[in-house]
Amino acid sequence: MRVLMTSTSYPCDSSDWRGTFIRNMAAAIAHALDTGLDLWAPPGELPARVRPAATAQESTWLHTLMQQGGIAHLLRVRKAHAALAAVRLLLALRRVYAHSQHDLYHINWLQCALPLPANQKPALITVLGNDMKLLRLPLMRRMLRRAMRGRAVAICPNADWMVQPLRDAFADIAQVTPVPFGIDPRWYAIRRAPDARPQWIAVTRLTADKLGPLFEWSEPLFRNAPRELHLFGPMQEKIAVPEWVQYHGAISPEQLAAHWFPRAQGLITLSRHAEGRPQVMLEAMAAGLPIVASRMPAHADIVSEGVTGVLCASAMEYARAVVTVEDAEANRRMGAAAREWISRELGTWDDCATRYVRIYRQLLGEREHG
Repeated sequence: MRVLMTSTSYPCDSSDWRGTFIRNMAAAIAHALDTGLDLWAPPGELPARVRPAATAQESTWLHTLMQQGGIAHLLRVRKAHAALAAVRLLLALRRVYAHSQHDLYHINWLQCALPLPANQKPALITVLGNDMKLLRLPLMRRMLRRAMRGRAVAICPNADWMVQPLRDAFADIAQVTPVPFGIDPRWYAIRRAPDARPQWIAVTRLTADKLGPLFEWSEPLFRNAPRELHLFGPMQEKIAVPEWVQYHGAISPEQLAAHWFPRAQGLITLSRHAEGRPQVMLEAMAAGLPIVASRMPAHADIVSEGVTGVLCASAMEYARAVVTVEDAEANRRMGAAAREWISRELGTWDDCATRYVRIYRQLLGEREHG
C-alpha cells in the first residue's frame, strides 16, 4: 500500500511548535505501513520510513508560507496575498496529485482536496475546526463534491461535533468517520507537583479570537493576587499583553513537558475560535492537568463538566472555576480523570495510525469492488 500524505504544516526542527501533530501522525502511519509513507509538506526532520514528496522549490515555498502564518493567517492580515498563495498552493497540489504513483491520498484539511484529479484514487481527508468555516464560502461545497466524485472518500474529522454538518454536506458521496488524533506517550509520563503559588498556563496563538476574554476575565483573579498566569504562543495579531500576564512567546512541546505542565494548576483556554479538538488541551489532559475552558462545542466535546475540568460562559463562572480547580483534592481528582479519559478514548499516535490504516484498507477495498 503506497500512501501520499499532504500537509501545509510541519515543524522545521525539534523546537518548532508548528505542525508537530503532523510529524507524530506521519511517524506512526509510516511505522504501521509495510511500504512507509511519502509526505508532501514543508521541510523538516522526517521520522524513520517517511520520505519527502515535495520538490526543492515546493519545499522552499511551503516553508515561506508557514513562516508567514499560513493562508488562514494571511486571510486576516493580507487578503490579496492570501488569494495568490491559495492559487499557488492548489496548483502545486494539482501537480503532485496528478503525477503521484501512490495507491491512496491522505489529505490534511478539506481545502487541499479541491485540486484532486479525476483519477479515481481513494482519498482520506482529515478535517479540523477551521475547515468548517470553509464550507460556508460560496460554491465551496459544490467544488469539494466535484473533487470527491468518482472515488472512494473518507472524511475524518478529529472531533465528534463536526460529524453531522459534514454528513449533511457529503454523506451521499463519502463516508464521514471521526478519527481522534493520538497522544505522544511523553505526556502520559508526566508526574505533576503543582507549585504552592498557583501557576496557570494558557497555550495559544495570540489572536483576538483565540484569546477570547482571557485578559478581561482574568485580571481580577491574577493582578495583585497569589496566583500567576503564564501565556505561551506566537504573536499573530497586534495584541497588547497586560503587564500582570507573564508572556513567554512561542514554546516547544519539550519545554512544556519538562517544565510547565508538571508545575501548573491547570490549563486555561477561553477561545472563541472555530476549534476542532485542540491538541494542546488533549496533551494537557494526558499529563493530568484539569482544564478551565470557554463553553463551546469543541471544548464540551473534550471537557466533562466537573469531572475533567470546568466550562464557563461568563466572568463569574470563570472565577468560580479557577477557585474550584485550585482546591488540592478537586485538582487531583480532575487531573486523574482527565488522564484516564484521554488514555481510554484517544490512546497514542500508534492507536491513531491503526484507525487510519483500517480506513485505508476499506477505501482500497471499495475501489477494487467498485
